[in-house]
Amino acid sequence: MKKIVFMGTPEIAVPSLKALVENGFNIPLVITQTDKPKGRGQSIQFPPVKEYALTAGLEVYQPEKIKNNTEVMEKLKSISPDFFAVVAYGKILPQEVLDIPKIAPVNVHFSLLPKYRGPAPVNWAIMNGEEETGVDTMLMDAGMDTGDILLTAKTKILKKNAGELADELSIIGAELLIKTLNEFENITPAPQDNDKATKAPMMNKEMGFIDWSQNAEQIERMIRAFTPWPASYTLLDNKKVKIFKSDVVEINNTADSGTVIDIDKESFTIACGQNGLKIFELQLEGKKRMDTKSFLAGFQLEKGKIFGK
Repeated sequence: MKKIVFMGTPEIAVPSLKALVENGFNIPLVITQTDKPKGRGQSIQFPPVKEYALTAGLEVYQPEKIKNNTEVMEKLKSISPDFFAVVAYGKILPQEVLDIPKIAPVNVHFSLLPKYRGPAPVNWAIMNGEEETGVDTMLMDAGMDTGDILLTAKTKILKKNAGELADELSIIGAELLIKTLNEFENITPAPQDNDKATKAPMMNKEMGFIDWSQNAEQIERMIRAFTPWPASYTLLDNKKVKIFKSDVVEINNTADSGTVIDIDKESFTIACGQNGLKIFELQLEGKKRMDTKSFLAGFQLEKGKIFGK
């Protein structure tokens, strides 16, 4: 069976590693990023790929850097792998490393390339209102997701948030990786059209601030694109309120953007630049995430209240 060095870090990469294990591939090494402090207590947490790899009895290697690292080069050369399988590893691999596999370095990327090159393709596909997205396997070169395409699988985005879509794509990607490795000799790589390339830069918390003067459709997409992380947020009485679930309501706006214009038992509606947004799930600063019904039971919200201040 072919010898694979796997490189990956977050949860979206775990199904691919699991599929390699379950399909009997020889995996002498798993490379992942270093452990990081997380949460209020800043306790050290393993990357999800490391957690799974250890339960599967695989050797885990966590170099601080890949580029100009003699130890990494020697370790990989001594293994002499047939393939690299790279899934959301999070570091650019230099050409000297990509040249090591006997057959090829293969990457699983969670968009329909050349669209959404970069670290956050799932989020940006939702944010920009794409109707479909998918997974590509590709040959790796030293660029950012610029290699030739091997295989592609598509799926509809519908009303999925980034977490839900990532979960779905992670399973599709795992199946596509196995198919790519098993059928590699019969696949003809297809060059990308660089003129059609778009970027998918990393999201950050500041980008999640809701501008209620935008139309409701844009805001609803943004909320899904930022769920579960880093979360879209607004202000209420100068306190941060994260919003996780919403829906567009067609209305003729007379109220200022950000104003609560309707309240019922399960939700409340905020006026936007165009139409309104019904809020179903949120999190007040210092509180747990909750549905709107629970929020309204404990918070005296009235029509005319303005979000964003």
